[in-house]
Amino acid sequence: MTPPVGVSASAATGCHTQQAAISFDFDGAPQSACVIEGERQFAIVITPEHAPPINPSPWYAFRYEARGNAPISVRIDYLGAAHRYTPKLTTAEGTSEISAQSVDNSGSAVLTLPPGSGTVSAQPLIVQQDYDRQLGQLSALDGVERLTLGYSHTGLPIEALHYGDSSAPELIVLLGRQHPPEVTGAYAMEPFLEQVLARLASDPAAHGRFQLLAVPLLNPDGVARGHWRANLGGKDLNRDWGLFTQPETAAVGRWLDAMPQTARPVVMLDFHSTQNNLFYVQGDEASAPQRQFLSRWLEGREQEFAGYPFTIERRNANPGSGTSKNWFHEAYDIPAYTYEVSDSADPQAADAAARQLADDLIDVLLLD
Repeated sequence: MTPPVGVSASAATGCHTQQAAISFDFDGAPQSACVIEGERQFAIVITPEHAPPINPSPWYAFRYEARGNAPISVRIDYLGAAHRYTPKLTTAEGTSEISAQSVDNSGSAVLTLPPGSGTVSAQPLIVQQDYDRQLGQLSALDGVERLTLGYSHTGLPIEALHYGDSSAPELIVLLGRQHPPEVTGAYAMEPFLEQVLARLASDPAAHGRFQLLAVPLLNPDGVARGHWRANLGGKDLNRDWGLFTQPETAAVGRWLDAMPQTARPVVMLDFHSTQNNLFYVQGDEASAPQRQFLSRWLEGREQEFAGYPFTIERRNANPGSGTSKNWFHEAYDIPAYTYEVSDSADPQAADAAARQLADDLIDVLLLD
């Protein structure tokens, strides 16, 4: 498969004075408008890539340099949203959270940044090179194949990991980063994927029965360009399942269509982030076997994991809207869940819970 000609995003010039500079010249940074309000005072306008935003995820990321011994002030002005994410400051010393002062509920927040240089972002940056590392490490495991399912609008690969023989009858599907800012979902997906692969490789009962398809970075253009929700086609990918108008979702759909008729998906998990840890699951539309699956895997465990309480929301959210959850359920009559991780989830707690839930998922699937 030949990728289309790549389209490189031109870096915005940012703001530069004799005392300080703001720039947007790296993966994950939206090309935001920047205004100089003084030698050490700046404003950045954070805008969605398409309107109206759904569940606004007002992402921001920029580099700064503050010369001398005084801090600089950066006001973030949100268009069509309010301040949501606690700023993360990354310097040579590491990453830490910094405070942001809201401005009279006006959709603005002010950051005071220390002298020196660093990167400020809504969440820690997990970009293409991080997924290259992850996919490279996991594809080195026995039986794991790294696939290119297709290409994004700019020619970035839609990459996946596949495990298992094509004759294995049951397929587990894991999806991630449909929505670029939802980084905590990526924190959970990586250990979940690692544990599922370890279990499939080590358990004789699972080894010949299951295949796995995992797509950790479904929206590479949106992640690279700092989008709130959409791909470069202006489409929320989690509203395109079944329609398959976008190259990213269509690539997964083609792979599924090419599966042998003797194999089919048995469960789909789509990793996201929101204000709280929760699972969106089937509501009244769930069949008796699907209700049994939920009971065996998640019900009654909401307070089981230290530092990672979660809730279960049983409803047919966004019916007819083309979410992965609804499409996989309707197309294959399987449990299809959205695995939502809190914006402020503790990474270690999310990791531990994900590994245990992954292990238990295989146990539950083996019961049938």
